[in-house]
Amino acid sequence: MARNITLQQATAVLEACQAEARAVGQPMNVAVVDDGGNLVAFAAMDDTKLIGEEISQRKALTAVLFQMDTRDLAPLVQPGAPLFGIESTTGGRLVVFGGGVLLRTPDGAVAGGVGVSAGTVDEDHQVAEAGRRAFSG
Repeated sequence: MARNITLQQATAVLEACQAEARAVGQPMNVAVVDDGGNLVAFAAMDDTKLIGEEISQRKALTAVLFQMDTRDLAPLVQPGAPLFGIESTTGGRLVVFGGGVLLRTPDGAVAGGVGVSAGTVDEDHQVAEAGRRAFSG
């Protein structure tokens, strides 16, 4: 079965994210996954934070699994909110703060996700958003 995102598309997303990270002044870890959450492409920029490698991949996976940007999940997982505690149900595979965005094809199907980690939550989302803008589904 073919993926909804090609390596060429994933590479374009990575390159756009890296350009935005350079503009922000923060080296980033960037992961691109397909519609099943499988890693298609990954880049760790020079001098980035090592912990961000796993976090970026988990942000991309979380965006795909929930079919929404990770920053939009944050209010839903707070104490008293409908999804409070959801992170503990998946053995730490989910990341529910900004930096993961969903990629869709022109017809609206989920193509995959982008996860970015190493900056502030807002910087991570900004960089991931640059990758989404570069995606040509």
